[in-house]
Amino acid sequence: MNNLEISVLDKGYVDLLNYTEQGDLLVVNAARCSFDKQHEELDQDKDEKLINYLARHGHLLPFRHPSVTLRIHAPLFVLRQLGKHQVGFSWSEVSRRYITGEPEFYEPGVWRKRPEDNIKQGSGGALSLQTQEVWKDKSIAVNSDALEAYRNFLDHGVAPEMARMMLPQSMYTTTVTTGTLLGWYNLYKLRMEEHTQLETQDYAEAIGDILEECFPMSWGALCEYSE
Repeated sequence: MNNLEISVLDKGYVDLLNYTEQGDLLVVNAARCSFDKQHEELDQDKDEKLINYLARHGHLLPFRHPSVTLRIHAPLFVLRQLGKHQVGFSWSEVSRRYITGEPEFYEPGVWRKRPEDNIKQGSGGALSLQTQEVWKDKSIAVNSDALEAYRNFLDHGVAPEMARMMLPQSMYTTTVTTGTLLGWYNLYKLRMEEHTQLETQDYAEAIGDILEECFPMSWGALCEYSE
């Protein structure tokens, strides 16, 4: 199942690289360690009841044992929101100190307006169709100008680690991220919250779909019972 990949936004994706096989079994065996017991095979009835019990009563330590490694291709502004979650994670990111390949930029399909209640985060509905076209054109122009400046800096011998300062937050970057099952669940829970930026919610949803495939019992229990 390591070839599972989910497309996100216009050019992004979340790709499963590695995961703890029989992770649900690892959760219940970690829980049973207190009594010096373990199962060799997953018991669909008894082990699912135990996993649900653990999640429902907040006994979350066993969910820290399984892990998942994902390759995430996302705009910088999205990755900075996802990267705020550090407990239970290791992050490695593409560095433009060392590479000078052609950057990719996120081009929103819809531009949203400011929320009517003027809260400091979030956005309202879509702008008018006429205004949409204006800001789509401006976005393309800004990214094109940034790319031209970046190339120009490199062509004139500027170090890549400095030339990269010309690139906007809409640029895509890539990470390889390893996290525990519980760590991924905490990220998912917070980044699916209604005030999270919609683009970030799209990545959280893709992450949740992959974790559900890897650990169906445990992920289902955490989503249903854990607060």
